Amino acid sequence: LIGPNGAGKTTLIGQIAGVLATESGRIIFNGTDITRQPAHARVAAGLARSYQITSIFRRFSVLDNLALAVQARSGTSFHFWRPVLAERALFDEARAIAGEIGLSTRIDAVAATLAHGEQRALEVGLALATRPQLVLLDEPMAGMGPHDSQAMIALIAKMRERVTVLLVEHDMDAVFRLASRISVLVNGRVIATGAPAQIRADAEVRKAYLGEELAA
Repeated sequence: LIGPNGAGKTTLIGQIAGVLATESGRIIFNGTDITRQPAHARVAAGLARSYQITSIFRRFSVLDNLALAVQARSGTSFHFWRPVLAERALFDEARAIAGEIGLSTRIDAVAATLAHGEQRALEVGLALATRPQLVLLDEPMAGMGPHDSQAMIALIAKMRERVTVLLVEHDMDAVFRLASRISVLVNGRVIATGAPAQIRADAEVRKAYLGEELAA
């Protein structure tokens, strides 16, 4: 999902995730109308979201962050003031996710000490811990340098082999490398949806948003 600043992309993501109310229309997920479902019910149904601003437990280790996310999915209650449930299966899964997101050598690091790109990868890991069917990624490469951006592109490419990803991103290189389908949102209205080649050639899209970015 691409479009200029203020187009409504983050608002749409928030509505799909259930953190913002919809004024009209319906949200259908897997054939079910989830328009009035609260956010936690949508997570249970298979939706996961990452934010523009990193949202992690900064004082916890990478392993504890992931273990808590796995624990939340399993439905057991949180107990922050005791060790994060010494259950082998829980920590085994957390370690496996750390490997998927490229943080297997950083599992004992406190999240606040991670580099920005590593924190964003951890946030993706928290989403994956819910075993989602659809992951909503809101500008996961925001603030990243070229190296971290390439690492995130590789992570998303790997992730989309097993889950559906709805990506909001201004990095056009990333968008056209990753997307199988692109929708363009301008002033709250979808002006085009199609394969990357179609969007690249669409005159209205070029005029409204892409312009010189794709001509380069």
